[in-house]
Amino acid sequence: MEARAITKYVRISPYKARQVARLIQGKPAREALALVDLIPRKAARLIGRTLRSAVANAENADSASASVDRLTVKEAVIGEGPTLKRFRPKARGMAGRVRKRTSHIRIVVTDQG
Repeated sequence: MEARAITKYVRISPYKARQVARLIQGKPAREALALVDLIPRKAARLIGRTLRSAVANAENADSASASVDRLTVKEAVIGEGPTLKRFRPKARGMAGRVRKRTSHIRIVVTDQG
């Protein structure tokens, strides 16, 4: 049985979030939760919230068989969201482009090995 959670339009660059997502992929859910609690990055906090939601979805969907101890992170995918385009004043009256990137976080947990 699979359960998933999606967090959209998160204000972090997908590149930065993927560095944390790679660490938890394929790990048991309990170990992945411990990892994201210890990693001192904004991406770890955001991925941790989505991971907790996916675990809760699994427990509520099939309460008889799914517990945190039996779940593993099947996939942790960070997709690109829309980019907010802003401008910053530069020298000689010019404007420099600032791209504020957003991400979509999708985490799937499963109880099959």
